[in-house]
Amino acid sequence: MDDGDRIDGGTQMDPISPDLRTVANLEDGDWQALGPGESILQLDDSLRIGTGFHVYRLEPGASSTPHEHTCDEHFLVLDGDLVDHDGFRYGPGDMVMLRRGTRHNSRTETGCTIAVFIATPEVNL
Repeated sequence: MDDGDRIDGGTQMDPISPDLRTVANLEDGDWQALGPGESILQLDDSLRIGTGFHVYRLEPGASSTPHEHTCDEHFLVLDGDLVDHDGFRYGPGDMVMLRRGTRHNSRTETGCTIAVFIATPEVNL
């Protein structure tokens, strides 16, 4: 066994099979357009777009479609600014949970990128 086959502690591990690992980079990933100024990078194509773990991007001046959450949404602002319809502002490093039943939409002045986890689809209003 060489050092590439184990983790500290001595547990032997086989290399991860390429069909079990999917990787995308934010700079050159396969972003999918959602609406004007909205795009998403999602690796798990077995899930409906915009559910599970994904990265969501708004271009400067763009806004999201008003929607209601059917479950809790968790997100981390990676860059830029995000402003909810009620004026609440989020910035880089803000980790947010919006509870099931939240009705909102968001906009950005400078553009933003957020990492999102949401288990079920949102309902557009």
